[in-house]
Amino acid sequence: MRFEHVLVVGAGQMGGGIAQVVATSGRRVSVYDAQEGAVERSLEAMRKSLQRLAEKGADVDPNEVLARVEPSEGLLSADLMVEAVVEEAAAKEAIFREADAVLPPDAILASNTSSIPIASLAAVTERPDKVIGMHFFNPVPVMALVEVVSAPETSEKTRTAIVELAEELGKTPAQANDFPGFVSNRILMPYVNEAVWALHGGVAEPEAIDTIAKLGFNHPMGPLALADLIGLDTCVAILEVLRDGLGDDRYEPCPLLREHVAAGRLGRKTGEGFYRYG
Repeated sequence: MRFEHVLVVGAGQMGGGIAQVVATSGRRVSVYDAQEGAVERSLEAMRKSLQRLAEKGADVDPNEVLARVEPSEGLLSADLMVEAVVEEAAAKEAIFREADAVLPPDAILASNTSSIPIASLAAVTERPDKVIGMHFFNPVPVMALVEVVSAPETSEKTRTAIVELAEELGKTPAQANDFPGFVSNRILMPYVNEAVWALHGGVAEPEAIDTIAKLGFNHPMGPLALADLIGLDTCVAILEVLRDGLGDDRYEPCPLLREHVAAGRLGRKTGEGFYRYG
């Protein structure tokens, strides 16, 4: 299946990155976000990202790529939708319900969710066989992985089409079944949460915790800096999905993590989390 026109819903950091890599592959992309000015900000971020890649020697023409990206005032007909809105089940379900009514019957509906069950999104549509998880990683233009998540009713044809698309985008697809947190966040979030508990308990300062993780585990980024990059509100949301979905209180977010979120210190996107950003 060749996806010539892709609709990306959500123009935040993830949605913008997804739109960029899809457009770079030569496909037409429509981007929709209900928040005023979000698409325009996303386009400017794409331009800067593409310019950086070009300056580093990548074979990419920023103007040519951006010419394939168009703002949309709502959901519209496309071969594929990739949803990348806030990590809240109700918000995502509303998008899937509307997309099911707007997109052609043979279009695939994919979600970039990092934890919400794909089956719950499929259940609000009349095409559960064409609903799948397509979980990119941040920053999308740089990170090679796409976690492809199949629900029980996802068809083999849908799964194969998305795996092939991920490869065409220059990514490495890894397949997972539809369990809370899938594979990536079932492993990652307890690691992040435990690092926050160490900070909360006064075991070490943020810089020391991250240095130990980077040099001791050979990770490119420490868990607290990574949490800031992901967004502390997103970390809390994923941990809650894991706790409720697996029925295990060990996934309960650390109180310090909740404290930062309640205070609006969400990480890089707000300029402050476990670290301050310019």
